[in-house]
Amino acid sequence: MTQEGLTEESQVASADAPAAVAPVRKRPKPGERRVQILQALATMLEQPGADRITTAALAAHLSVSEAALYRHFASKAQMFEGLIEFIEQSLFTLANQIMEREADPAVQIQRILAMALQFAEKNPGMTRVMVGDALVFEHERLSARMNQCLDRLESLLRQSYKALAEARGSQQPTVDAQAGASLAISFLLGRLHRFARSGFKRLPTEHLSACVLTLLR
Repeated sequence: MTQEGLTEESQVASADAPAAVAPVRKRPKPGERRVQILQALATMLEQPGADRITTAALAAHLSVSEAALYRHFASKAQMFEGLIEFIEQSLFTLANQIMEREADPAVQIQRILAMALQFAEKNPGMTRVMVGDALVFEHERLSARMNQCLDRLESLLRQSYKALAEARGSQQPTVDAQAGASLAISFLLGRLHRFARSGFKRLPTEHLSACVLTLLR
C-alpha cells in the first residue's frame, strides 16, 4: 500500500578542523506520514495474536509518540477507516474495469472473484479487516462500512449472474442472479476466513479456477 529537511550543520570544533555535517533528517511530505501509519497498522494485523492493536503499540512500532499519531488521525477508528477506504478503492477500481472490459458475464464473475482473492492474498492484514476479525473491538460503524463494501461487491456479481442467466435462457434470471451472487460472495468470504484462521497459510486462491467453474454451473 503506497500513498510524501532539515539539514543541521555542526559547529566547527576548531579553526583547523573541517565542518562536520549531521545526517540529513527529511520531514515527511504531506500525507506521507498518514500512509506510513496505515502501512504499519496493516503490517501489525498480519502478526499472530493481533486481536486488538492499541495506539501505544502502533506508536511504538513506528518509533513515534501517540500524540504524533493523533496529529494525523483523530482516533484509531479513523485509522481503520483509512484501511477500509483503501480496500474499497482497490476492489472497486479493478472490479469496474473488469465490468467495462469483459463482455462475457461468466468471465466477469471469474475475474472479479480472482481479483478480490488475490488482493487478500497479497494483503494479509487487510484480510482481517475484510472478514471483521480486526474490527471486533472497534467502533461498530467500521463493521457496518465493511459489510456495505461486501454488499456492493455482491451487487456487482449479481449483475453478471443475471446477464449469465438471461444468456442461458433462464425463466427467472433475477432469482438465479440472487442465488448465484449469494453463493459467490459466501465462497469469497469462506476463503478469506480460512486464510485468516490458518495464520495466512491456506491461500485463498487455492484451486481457484476449478472452484469458480463450479460456481458458474
